[in-house]
Amino acid sequence: MRILTALVLGLIFGLGLSLSGMLDPARVRGFLDITGAWDPSLMFVLGGAVTVSALGYQLVRRLARPTFAPEFEIPTNRRIDGKLIGGSALFGIGWGLSGFCPGPAVAALSTGVLPVAVFVAAMLIGMTAHRLVGRRSPAVPALGSRF
Repeated sequence: MRILTALVLGLIFGLGLSLSGMLDPARVRGFLDITGAWDPSLMFVLGGAVTVSALGYQLVRRLARPTFAPEFEIPTNRRIDGKLIGGSALFGIGWGLSGFCPGPAVAALSTGVLPVAVFVAAMLIGMTAHRLVGRRSPAVPALGSRF
């Protein structure tokens, strides 16, 4: 039942990404280009996502436990460190250059367009490399701490 639920929710998510225009990298880059030909239409997608997320968190607060897990897995780490900032910057640069972030990129595989497949392959290689290198690299100090 858990896998079926994940499949149905993933399909709804993918459908929402498709209907919203998030699978079109040119449209996403147009939204990110605030100094040029800015396309503000994806602001509605952002507003909808924030609204659904806020409602979801309100629901989580009222429930004793999730349906398919022993407990909720809500992040507790509030630390802003070099890894978070570096990862966020790398994510933003990749999103701006390609017009894709991971969720829409995977959903866009359904279009059968070769550049999407190349992007997803590169993303998976990068994730694997991070996992391999991340195990060996020392922790990055938190902001405000001495280097």
